[in-house]
Amino acid sequence: MSSSASLAGRRIWVAGIGGAGMSGYALLARAWGAEVAGWDRVDTPYLRHLEGVAVEISPEPPQPPRGWEAYVSSAFAGQVDGKPRAELLAELVSLRRAIVVAGAHGKTTTSAMIAFCLDRLGLDPAFLIGGEIPQLDGNARAGEGWLVVEGDESDRSVGALRPEIAVLLNVDLDHHTEFASRAELESFFEEWLAGVPHIVRSEELDPVSLDLSVPGEHNRRNAAAALAALELAGVARVDAERVIVEFTGAGRRLEPKGEAGGVRVLDSYAHHPAELAADIAAAREVTARPEHPAASGASRGRVIALFQPHLYSRTLHLAHGFAHALAGADAACVTEIYPAREAPVLGVSGRLIVNELAVARPGMTIGWAPELETAAAIVASWARAGDTVLTLGAGDVDRAAAMVLERLA
Repeated sequence: MSSSASLAGRRIWVAGIGGAGMSGYALLARAWGAEVAGWDRVDTPYLRHLEGVAVEISPEPPQPPRGWEAYVSSAFAGQVDGKPRAELLAELVSLRRAIVVAGAHGKTTTSAMIAFCLDRLGLDPAFLIGGEIPQLDGNARAGEGWLVVEGDESDRSVGALRPEIAVLLNVDLDHHTEFASRAELESFFEEWLAGVPHIVRSEELDPVSLDLSVPGEHNRRNAAAALAALELAGVARVDAERVIVEFTGAGRRLEPKGEAGGVRVLDSYAHHPAELAADIAAAREVTARPEHPAASGASRGRVIALFQPHLYSRTLHLAHGFAHALAGADAACVTEIYPAREAPVLGVSGRLIVNELAVARPGMTIGWAPELETAAAIVASWARAGDTVLTLGAGDVDRAAAMVLERLA
């Protein structure tokens, strides 16, 4: 393994340092010897992990300091001078024996499962994961063991990484402004994997039959991929299986937010039809567990979905798929689109999904509420004891969980 002084003498400045990814890169770079500073537009929870790093918060980006290497988040590409984030991540991966997890769905959870098992088995992993992992006290750490990385195909940055082990979970077109077709995406992944010595293909594995602490068929598949990667890393399967069942999940991945009036509220980052369908199915498993109010009642608890679409391009291309996924819930309320990095597109709004859902499942209880506050009030009015409310989306829909709980109290 590389020493902790691998980047000694380097001065690295990070634009967008408050993001889940860039904050982790900054943490590792500093721990491995570099002097690190950065900028972001807003303060974020990820910055609390960067003790001792000088961070400027301002509406507009400053010029990178003279004599420093500047690396720029994809969110600010073209607005700040500097190298793309992929170059910094690729260098970090090159400094350690690394496991990179890629694919459309399940990357955060699977990466977290791998890092969690390595941690609990005393193997001191380093990791860079795109979400908070409560059991690991954050989304990044600079351990001395294997480096576990959540790869990202949205800007093709995963293609620059050269790990010892790669995990490909699935191939599903999710970033329509980057890839023109599923075939192009498949080709991209295959070109990347051609340079990796050891590969785990999740779609070739059977889901585990272990009694996991996280619900859902998709998590049983994530666990199968994690265990296969751990075996390639030299971890005995019996040891990995013993600890993986203790993994309780990542932030915003079916995260329990509370309970009021006998109604449980879960929050999820799901923002693709396949993810919505998987989480709705997993929420039904939750309602069947003995500790859930519906499990001992006379009627089956319902799953009520509150969905905030993410990106105009994704909504335009996948409105039909979103509707069919939401049809798996007992009731659904859709909000206006969270635009993130995209400008509005004429004629594209959350109503496209509502209209498709009305066709896909006539008679279903459906709500349209452009504002989150209104959507929270609607789903709270629908909910009754034994139900599960599921807030879904990659924007700021996680704010709605507290709103729902307040109205139910």
